[in-house]
Amino acid sequence: MSAELRQTPLYPWHVRHGARLVPFAGWAMPVQYPSGILAEHRAVRAGVGLFDISHMGRIEVVGADAGRLLQQTTTNDVAALQPGRGQYSLLCNEAGGTLDDLIIYRLDTHYLAVVNAVNRERDIAWWQRHAAAAGLAVQLIDRTFEVAMIAVQGPASEALLQPLTSLALDTVRYYAIARAVICGQEGWLARTGYTGEDGFELLVPSEHAMALWEALLARTEPVRPLPAGLGARDTLRLEAGYPLYGHELTEEITPLEAGLERFVKFEKGPFIGQAALAAQRAAGVPRRLVGFEMVDGAIPRQGYPLVVDSQPVGVVTSGSYGPSVGRAIGMGYVPPALARDGQALGVVIRGGVVPARIRPLPFWPHRAGGGPRHPRADKTGG
Repeated sequence: MSAELRQTPLYPWHVRHGARLVPFAGWAMPVQYPSGILAEHRAVRAGVGLFDISHMGRIEVVGADAGRLLQQTTTNDVAALQPGRGQYSLLCNEAGGTLDDLIIYRLDTHYLAVVNAVNRERDIAWWQRHAAAAGLAVQLIDRTFEVAMIAVQGPASEALLQPLTSLALDTVRYYAIARAVICGQEGWLARTGYTGEDGFELLVPSEHAMALWEALLARTEPVRPLPAGLGARDTLRLEAGYPLYGHELTEEITPLEAGLERFVKFEKGPFIGQAALAAQRAAGVPRRLVGFEMVDGAIPRQGYPLVVDSQPVGVVTSGSYGPSVGRAIGMGYVPPALARDGQALGVVIRGGVVPARIRPLPFWPHRAGGGPRHPRADKTGG
């Protein structure tokens, strides 16, 4: 790995344990371990997988006008957040295009925004610029390098994590965040994830990340967890139908086109991109995000053309083999008239047209939130 790439606090562990490291958003990140992507994926679906997600941006938004700034620059209703709760939201430009998707948590006295690694610096600059233009009393504190983040994901995650914290995890609702002592160190614990399974995202000071990671890996009840890399994270989120920034979401794609209208609260008051999004809603979107499955075993990849009767109709945004569903799957954008279950498509792969058909998202049923006491999973940060 290039010395110019950033390293998470767990980087030395990844190196010692044979992870295959790749550049990702300026970080040296494990794409898989010797166990392999398939085993890591299946561990999350059946038991517990552990992810180093310390590359993601963690930005504290502090000050008398912190909530006002977030309300004016994101699509969801920040004013509806109670302390200890989080919400999925989007940052849009004036044309309604997506600058980032993120989770905003309301803490005791301020807010925490968890953003995509690739957009962290741009998001901070965007907020600073708009706070200054509006004369808002806000301070943006980048905690990315001070605070590590570990995701514990899978149906056995609550039982595995519970002995390491005094917090009663069965009281933590989906999209809730709470102060907790975790493995002897004070930090934050959120019931969120990016896999479609129940799970938690843990935030602790960076110097304590290694001890926490190894304590989690030492657990054997109810199952032994498996470290998992970006490869499994991608196949899991694809099966769950979660968009990934740079694939399903870009500055040229609006939340409405991506099927995320439920996170756009038009009635909350003015926010950046509102007028453009309202106009698009009234006129109708020109394209829609859909899921599709391949008829044979060919694997679709980002950028492959989608065709109907040999005519171009869209492009693949994500694609892979879905280990849990047992077939090759993908997502892409097509005209609204084609966005229906069973619609036949062709994917152009190496010059040939391979048959596919549109299927509803998600491919894998969401089980996030620990069961019926929690609302259905929608999406967390990527």
